[in-house]
Amino acid sequence: MKILVVGGTRFFGIPMVNALINAGHDVTVATRGNNALSFCGSVRHIVMDRTDTESVKRAVGDVSFDVVIDKVAYSSNDVRALLPNIKCDRYIQMSTCSVYAEDTLLIGEKEFDAAAHPLVWADRTQDYGESKRQAERAAYEFMDAEKCVFVRYPIVLGENDYTGRLRFYVEHIMNELPMFVDDLDYGISFIHEKEAGEFIAFLAGADVCGPINGCSKGIVKISELIGYIEKKTGKAAVYSKDGDVAPYNGLENDMSLDTQKARALGFEFSELGDWIYELMDYEIDMVERCV
Repeated sequence: MKILVVGGTRFFGIPMVNALINAGHDVTVATRGNNALSFCGSVRHIVMDRTDTESVKRAVGDVSFDVVIDKVAYSSNDVRALLPNIKCDRYIQMSTCSVYAEDTLLIGEKEFDAAAHPLVWADRTQDYGESKRQAERAAYEFMDAEKCVFVRYPIVLGENDYTGRLRFYVEHIMNELPMFVDDLDYGISFIHEKEAGEFIAFLAGADVCGPINGCSKGIVKISELIGYIEKKTGKAAVYSKDGDVAPYNGLENDMSLDTQKARALGFEFSELGDWIYELMDYEIDMVERCV
């Protein structure tokens, strides 16, 4: 298939594009030109500003694609600048579990219906969840519902995570820095960067539409993450209301996603426990090297 990837040059975009290449697809990657390409095979590369209508028109011209994978749609205006100016049969948008209103276990895709959400044309805002709801909703203005897919993940982790959210805990514990953790007992779900990329690539050839969750099986409590770091390093976490605010604060309850829809397509997600502690060992090693 002829596939256009908008974004995708870092983090889980890299295993996603690599999986597309390995599957034999004809891949074009569109970026602003700020990051070097580092994939396992050759791709076409075009430079454009996806938020600028004229830039999109100049970059893609009359080229038609079987699938567009949009990794960087953060608002309704982002979608409005892109979709009317690209010819494609299917549109896959990277969304988020933040579109769901409540934290709970096994959240199903029906908990947020983008088609029924009031549309507001707007740029990216500080309300990440609402901005992504609007990005999903905007797609229906330009594509038939059966041609749209919205991939909803929890927090993505991996060795190439540039956000440093997991490393925050490692650094603060190892350096005995105070941190503010609002609740140690809530459980949270994650997905590994490699699996996150490979699942989107899988969806490019899958007979599916609408929202679809992706998530490793199981949850882990914040206290379990911290306890593991303490045991491995021999250091104790320092808690303080005046400390640095921890990345995973703000949960209202234990949170995980129902992945029955993905599993019905034949995709099986990993067990969280099979990789999360190995990743933490990696983060501990990286911090030790910097000491």
